[in-house]
Amino acid sequence: MRIPRIHTEQPLAIDLELQLDDSASRHVCQVLRLGDGDRLVLFNGDGCRYPAHIVSADKKKARVRVDDCDSQSLESPLAIHLGIALSKGDRFDWVLQKATELGVAAITPLQTQRVDVKLNRERAQKKQRHWQQVIVSACEQCGRNRLPILAEPQALSDWLTSVDAEQKWVLSPAHEGGLKPGQSASSAALLVGPEGGFEDDEIGLALDQGFRALQLGPRILRTETAPLAAISILQYCWGDFGD
Repeated sequence: MRIPRIHTEQPLAIDLELQLDDSASRHVCQVLRLGDGDRLVLFNGDGCRYPAHIVSADKKKARVRVDDCDSQSLESPLAIHLGIALSKGDRFDWVLQKATELGVAAITPLQTQRVDVKLNRERAQKKQRHWQQVIVSACEQCGRNRLPILAEPQALSDWLTSVDAEQKWVLSPAHEGGLKPGQSASSAALLVGPEGGFEDDEIGLALDQGFRALQLGPRILRTETAPLAAISILQYCWGDFGD
């Protein structure tokens, strides 16, 4: 049986005994139905995994004790910063989940000209909390001990002028361009547009900021498919997919 992985924001150390927060406790006790003595793995984003066991549990509270610390890293040697236009429904959640599984280091939601998602301050804060939980759940599932950085939504122009990476690529089916795997890279910025794509002036702005156009074959990919295909290619060329 697979040992459950639980994220906590609390400090962790060998022999530390702590009570999980309400959400984690409910998941452990009510969803997973774990009890006294059962094993689990904790992580808090510091890069380590902490094997632990349950000291006591009821329907609402779970108290655990940390047994060990394992610092083995599952992070890719290629730090990918994904800048992706906001999309409606659960498509953005899907991208966050899968991009996390594929090993991206940072994700920035972007407002572009064709984005049809309006976020006031209250809704933006609610969305940010929801997106963060999507990332946490993906890390619990895939085994990552570090959470990708999730930036607040920002304008495309602001992101383009601030992002720093050795390789910078913008997905554009209208421009010919491909990767050259022989080059070396430890960081990459990947820009993905909304449904309907970027406007010409947005592509021009990206190219002016040192981005290169990347075409993923002859077919037009959906906004939730394109970034996952591109991330996989980047990981194969410079990350850990070819190991």
